[in-house]
Amino acid sequence: MSEKEAIKVFQEWLDGYLDFERLPQKNIFWLDTIKFLCGRFENPQNASPCFHVAGSKGKGSVSKMIACILEESGLSCGLYTSPHIIDFRERIGTALDYFPEGIYEAAIREMVPRIESIIPENLPEGRPITWFELVTLYAFLCFRQAKVDYAVYEVGMGGRLDATNVVQPDVCCITPIELEHTEYLGDTLEKIAGEKAGIIKKDIPVIVAAQQTESVRDVFRRKASETGTKCTFVDDLTTFLDYSYSAVYAPGGRTGSRITCGMHVHIESPLFSRPVDTVLQLLGSIQAKNAAQAAFAVKTVFPGMDESVIEKGLSKAVLPGRFEITYSEKYPRLHYLILDGAHTVNSVRYTVETLGKLFSGSTLHLLFACAADKDVRDIAPLFKNLFSHITLTRPGETKHSDIAKAESAFTDTELPFTADADFTKAIPAALAQAESANAVLLVTGSFYLVAEVKKYI
Repeated sequence: MSEKEAIKVFQEWLDGYLDFERLPQKNIFWLDTIKFLCGRFENPQNASPCFHVAGSKGKGSVSKMIACILEESGLSCGLYTSPHIIDFRERIGTALDYFPEGIYEAAIREMVPRIESIIPENLPEGRPITWFELVTLYAFLCFRQAKVDYAVYEVGMGGRLDATNVVQPDVCCITPIELEHTEYLGDTLEKIAGEKAGIIKKDIPVIVAAQQTESVRDVFRRKASETGTKCTFVDDLTTFLDYSYSAVYAPGGRTGSRITCGMHVHIESPLFSRPVDTVLQLLGSIQAKNAAQAAFAVKTVFPGMDESVIEKGLSKAVLPGRFEITYSEKYPRLHYLILDGAHTVNSVRYTVETLGKLFSGSTLHLLFACAADKDVRDIAPLFKNLFSHITLTRPGETKHSDIAKAESAFTDTELPFTADADFTKAIPAALAQAESANAVLLVTGSFYLVAEVKKYI
């Protein structure tokens, strides 16, 4: 059996366990089970020093940027993020690639028999093991097998009770807080911030992004004070931040020239010996802020790291589904296809803002779907007067969705749209309509929708 086949069998094995991503439910979050599992494997989470990143938006980008900087400095680095778009290994790998042949299969051989030998009654409180706990444990084991110098862990949801919160990092990062997963994390920004603040630990510095309100900042200040650690805000460390887009034109077949974009970012801070100037492949004003946070986190752990290393590392960071400009061989006259998994109000706002700056004057189409727990009523107005055609659907089979709720929000916002709950029909229809209109098609609202669209292009 090849390693790829072994991973497929492993995924099927994982699917036998309770999966919040597929079936959200309350009261399945705790830390005692993952601690029990880690103890059974001699605590692999402690095999290498690490960075820990939580937040409502941008945590995947910040995690990726940190990992890229570390690898650019010559350190081997494991990166754990979620969700994956196409390949399960996107969750667990190096900064820029999958691990070499053998690492994943070795971790599977180590893990599966010892999990299957557990007597259910011996689990803490007799609770069942969850899918995400097992995937997190698998990341710990892969990183130990690979003998990485450093690891970067993105929190799955929340922070306080997230399975990743058994690590003892060198630094914690918390990105901007938004209303998200309110049924599970709380119905105010402050309550959600309290859950994210749960990753703050004694004597471990925390770098916190700019926040919407002073009351949210206070949540992090109080938690840092309680744990006896230092809380530093990105906006307090930034003396100057600027960004601008650069376009590179390339042949585009029958549709003429196409652009690939970069974003020049300039960051000044007392942490740096000189300003950091780099060109990001990740686009949007939020990514400039994410770059600053990642750079500050690395500088906190490695104050002597040269700014040129930070610049080169940041420039290499790429993530699928983060304002990903791509093209379709199946729809060759579709000039531009933008794939973005934005699913919170502010992340969608940033996506729309970036779209407007890069494609001003173009005909714009939208394909939108989101999970049932997303704030679609506040997201819908962000699309007002921008798109000549809008298609609503479901984000695939994995996530629970409520298309009727989305239809109601778009109707109340007076947005013209067509809706089809069958995403297998809605996706090719939206692609064909955009191609016919020579339009730019934005696909957003869910990483799961992005994953489905990739199957059609």
